[in-house]
Amino acid sequence: MKIKLILSVLTIFGLLLSCSPNAKKEQKVPQFEKGSFGYDLEFLRSKDSVIVLKNGNAQVIVSPKYQGKVFTSTAMGLTGNSSGWINYKALSSGTLARHINAYGGEDRMWLGPEGGQFSIFFKPGDKMVFDNWQTPAGLDSESWDLTAHDSVTVSMKKEMQLQNFSGTKFSVALNRQVKLLSDIELNQNLGITPDPSVKWVGFETKNCLANAGNEKWTREKGTVSIWMLAMLTPSETGVVAIPYQQGDEKELGKVATTNYFGEIPADRIKIANGTLYFKVDGKHRSKLGLSEKRATTFAGSYDASHKMLTILQFNKPAPGAEYINQLWEIQREPFKGDVINSYNDGPLADGSQMGPFYEIESSSPAAFLAPGESLTHTQRIFHFVGDESKLTPISQKIWGISIEEINTVFKK
Repeated sequence: MKIKLILSVLTIFGLLLSCSPNAKKEQKVPQFEKGSFGYDLEFLRSKDSVIVLKNGNAQVIVSPKYQGKVFTSTAMGLTGNSSGWINYKALSSGTLARHINAYGGEDRMWLGPEGGQFSIFFKPGDKMVFDNWQTPAGLDSESWDLTAHDSVTVSMKKEMQLQNFSGTKFSVALNRQVKLLSDIELNQNLGITPDPSVKWVGFETKNCLANAGNEKWTREKGTVSIWMLAMLTPSETGVVAIPYQQGDEKELGKVATTNYFGEIPADRIKIANGTLYFKVDGKHRSKLGLSEKRATTFAGSYDASHKMLTILQFNKPAPGAEYINQLWEIQREPFKGDVINSYNDGPLADGSQMGPFYEIESSSPAAFLAPGESLTHTQRIFHFVGDESKLTPISQKIWGISIEEINTVFKK
């Protein structure tokens, strides 16, 4: 009897211990495979009360806490491929990093310029090297305010104070709306009706920048611009395709700036017949850009491994608008920068790497705004998933090229 009593006491003690708040919790097993939208949604919900815009299988994850960004989207529901790149390590670290907290996201609103005498990423007098580079907190680590949302839209805002390399101070007000797009809006914007077998998701972001200060933003003291970045998951078969305005270099300038981080190797870039192709496998750090005279209103990519065609569309004002130069140097022409950029991540000299990921970027013109004035930059991202024969009519409509051309451009 004594032994039974002791065993009973130990059993009860064990049950109480297992129910105590300090008891070790069982590790939650993910319901979805890594790389799927469901996996990313589950992960992000463990870090933030994210907002999901949904229309059937077309879904988008938005986060006011993480700088108002669209983290990722899917055309095929929870088990479908997740299109945006997410930095799980940075989000799980619990600490803020120096220079940048690269949480990822397939659509985030930043401001330029990054480099030059009007840079907002370098303090006055600092040498323009990575050790001194710092992303403004309002774009990097501070949360944004949620102002409204329903099943297909989210609106957010952020106010911040900035100072550029030349010492000019800015009071900035940002407003941003994310909208999940319908079949009708797809046709209105791209002029296409995909084959019924093609799955797709599309969203639009309207990004507004306002001068909330008392002084006009000028050429002499510097200004800022809206800078949109889409961080996407690379693959061995990933290719960015950017249409460009054809014409004489004496009149339009070179097709692209290709030496942001050293000249891009010839086997990773091809420029021909109105389309620029750029290999985006996340294995070689490189970047390119197209000027106002060369850029159209489209860019995008194709990933043959997932049979996913991505189209990025943005608004571009009438010819002649000035764009901010982002290069890390004191510039002779600080308002002759690029409209469209693409970046392929890769190892740094020490072997470390943030990604891998790749980016497609678009910028607004330089914002020479008087107090109370504003500028809006609209960007749309569409992902189409399906058989290549059904995707080709889309790529031909938007770019004038077939999926087969994209697939074979870098094959030896």
